[in-house]
Amino acid sequence: MTTAPGLRTAPDDGGPGLAHELERLSAGTLDWLVHHLDDFDPFAPRRPGTGPGPGPGPRTGRAAVDAPPGGAHRPAKAALELALLTHCWTRLDPGDDPRRAGATARVRSVWQHPGFPRLLTAEPRGATQYRLAWAALAPRGTDDAPYRAELARIPAADLSPAGRSAYQRLELRYYADKAGVAHTVEPYRELAERNVLVELPGTALARAARRDHRRDTTADRPDEPPVTVPEAYALTHSAFYLSDFARTAPELPDGAAADAAALVGRLLDHCVRHDWWDLAAELVMTQVCLGLDAARTPEGAAAVACLARAQRPDGSIPGRSAATRASAADPAAEYFAKAYHTTLVTALMTLLLGTARAS
Repeated sequence: MTTAPGLRTAPDDGGPGLAHELERLSAGTLDWLVHHLDDFDPFAPRRPGTGPGPGPGPRTGRAAVDAPPGGAHRPAKAALELALLTHCWTRLDPGDDPRRAGATARVRSVWQHPGFPRLLTAEPRGATQYRLAWAALAPRGTDDAPYRAELARIPAADLSPAGRSAYQRLELRYYADKAGVAHTVEPYRELAERNVLVELPGTALARAARRDHRRDTTADRPDEPPVTVPEAYALTHSAFYLSDFARTAPELPDGAAADAAALVGRLLDHCVRHDWWDLAAELVMTQVCLGLDAARTPEGAAAVACLARAQRPDGSIPGRSAATRASAADPAAEYFAKAYHTTLVTALMTLLLGTARAS
């Protein structure tokens, strides 16, 4: 197992146990992802039972990094997520890691394949966002002529804020800016003021108060998260986009970052109790994006321990949650479809944590 990049051990970093868990999580997840590069490549020759060939592409209009629970493996989305990992990995760890070099080379190969645009545009609702991500996440040195031609075909209406929620406008602006595409979405500061990071903490507290009142007058109720699962994913991705994956401060209004961090902590508690692995990893990343030393927060440390318990000997995290985990007896393609996203998100979490702890 290759040494994990970016991780540093210090006497006050949460103890040797946490450092060991982070090291094992990082090394194992990155090794597993690189070992399965063929499964991220829609055009790689397939060995029997190892993974899907080219498929119908995206089924929703959500961004490449936003992978809501459920659904089959979609080749375009998997490739875009691998590109996001290599994009952030290159920024976070400038060393000569051969795993990153191999993953980046595979992304470049997919990006230059003449059949890839067909996968990106197969579903009209996702075509604009997928094409923007294709351009935004292209490795350095990639011939940009193919995706520039695709970007030129995007209608102006698809690059406007009309009909989009504040979160959707943020998502559009993030990838359009990175792709160098002109749009009419409002500035980040205005988007931040209307974002779920600002609005959800108050909403969650109001819901909690109503639940507490009901508990006073009814029998025991199930353990409910402070916000809905879609809201939780909007919260995490908003933090990613507003901070460019912890590269800058998210510029939230005064007091909003602390309120958002408190909500993230409550969500992490819930995720650890219920073994919601994918969301736990994203929420730890959100703590980093909000400027916290996530490994030193009780919730962040508990989430790292939760993910370390979930990790299989091969390095993978077997699904989004304990309830939906893949079995080692599953066919290889089915196991990959269930495991790859959470394994990738956990790998990115360790990279962000390692860089934050070393800075």
